[in-house]
Amino acid sequence: MLRRLAARAFWTFSRWKLVTEPAPKRPTILIGAPHTSNWDFPIMLSIAWTLGVEVHWLGKKSLFTGWRGPIMRGLGGIPVDRTDPSKIVAEVVDRVHAGEVFGLVVTPDGTRGGHTHWKSGFHRIAMATGMPVTLGFVDSATGTTGLGPTIEMSGDIGGDMDRIRAFYADKVGIRPDQQVVPRLREEDPDKRDGQSRTGDGSDAEGTEAD
Repeated sequence: MLRRLAARAFWTFSRWKLVTEPAPKRPTILIGAPHTSNWDFPIMLSIAWTLGVEVHWLGKKSLFTGWRGPIMRGLGGIPVDRTDPSKIVAEVVDRVHAGEVFGLVVTPDGTRGGHTHWKSGFHRIAMATGMPVTLGFVDSATGTTGLGPTIEMSGDIGGDMDRIRAFYADKVGIRPDQQVVPRLREEDPDKRDGQSRTGDGSDAEGTEAD
């Protein structure tokens, strides 16, 4: 109840308008893009709380130390050990098998400057777990935000990313100068081998929040 009230207040007083497709009824990987500002975090929470979606997100362990730990976990955070990122996939699989219905929020384009590609962790997790990918968005050009379609990953990275690129082609981030085209390094011809298609979770830390 409190979460819905907080979300209602956000939509009332912010400049953003919620435009969304129905929330998925099964565990999904929820992409947040273009992710160019820390304001994307409260926007994401407001979307989830309005739609009644339980969300989890990945963050470096230092975010969960001291007094911040209970707050971050209460907001859906899952601490990530960067020394063994493959554990992320195992934990997500365990949660799915336990019957949890949630959105695993990932921000594959990051917020720091200098990025030229999306991180492939979301695709690796999708292939390892069988979870679909829901395309969440912000579009500062129209002042709208919400959830787009939920799509199944086929394992063909180029084909999967073509569908994702088509959706985000007209979306503009809060800081457009920090926005990158949705493209994975694994799409480059010299990197498209069997491991890049299915992965083992080794790049899963590319999904985490800073």
